[in-house]
Amino acid sequence: MNRLNRKLARLFAFSFMTALLLVAAACGSANDAGGRSDASSKPPSSSQTAADPLPKEIRIGYQVSPNGELTAKALGLAEKKFPNVKISWLKFDSGRDVNTAIASGSIDFGLVGTPPGASGIVQGLPDQIYYIHDVIGESEALVVQGKSGISSLEDLKGKTIATTFSSTSHFSLMSALKQANIDPATIKIIDMQAPDLVAAWQRGDIDGAYIWQPVQSKLLADDGKIIITSKEVADKGALTGEFGVVRNDFLAKYPNVVKQYIEVLDEGTKFYRDHPREASEALAQELGLSPEDTLQAMNEITVLDASQQTDEKYMGTPDKPGEFGALLKATADFLVEQQSIKSAPDVSVFQKAIRNDLYSK
Repeated sequence: MNRLNRKLARLFAFSFMTALLLVAAACGSANDAGGRSDASSKPPSSSQTAADPLPKEIRIGYQVSPNGELTAKALGLAEKKFPNVKISWLKFDSGRDVNTAIASGSIDFGLVGTPPGASGIVQGLPDQIYYIHDVIGESEALVVQGKSGISSLEDLKGKTIATTFSSTSHFSLMSALKQANIDPATIKIIDMQAPDLVAAWQRGDIDGAYIWQPVQSKLLADDGKIIITSKEVADKGALTGEFGVVRNDFLAKYPNVVKQYIEVLDEGTKFYRDHPREASEALAQELGLSPEDTLQAMNEITVLDASQQTDEKYMGTPDKPGEFGALLKATADFLVEQQSIKSAPDVSVFQKAIRNDLYSK
């Protein structure tokens, strides 16, 4: 009986443990099923899954341009998208400075104009194009002193005109002179960063400047007048714009973060378009302008949302590249003429730098 009792006890213990294991397995299956059901109704955030790692910090090199990215900054949209990540907004005065920061690895995302962007590709900088922010129109222009006696491009001969070299403004100035058959050597064209232009203007050191917003509005408010805008120059074939670049190593490690930042830009751009008054009030603090002047600056630029990126006029698709690569090639060819760069590669090099595959469904 003792042996029988011990056998029954062992049998009972084995059966009890087996039952517990079965119950645990069933509970685990039920939880898994429930998790999948929740995931299908509400996509998990990148912080919820090991497949979508998040960096500790995202460093965004921005410029003070009245576009969707600056709107996203003003509204704190990146901070809302990535609540557990430190978002560092680093201000730059020109695209060439952004190129330097990309080369040194001090930023992850950056905004550049078409000339410095094209130059960066030629130099082999470790970045790729992921978003076209805007097409520049009247937001960049040649502004001259009211007392300068300048009323046309022909009147620039012998005058001192400032611009930021290797920028979209510099590109448009030189293009405008070429279109008007004016020798740049007859004009004193000096290199000056945007923040320094206002002081030089007020001192009377310069007769005019080809520059972007918000500096343009400040010059106009101080007895300035516009001679030609980048929209007029673009209408004759010299288009300029601003686009976003992302470092190669960041994109390789955090592709989903890049896609989510595209969503941030898309949200900022749509708010910019759908709520211009509210957007102008938010951007006014960033630009240092009144909401009214900010709204005017917003009307002088064409912003692009995410759905427009793959249009044939812009980035295109992996199967059918858009016109943007050809624009960058033409810009690089112009920079060669200006002796800013030594040579320009084939258009395929520029097309390979465009990551339109990030928009694939």
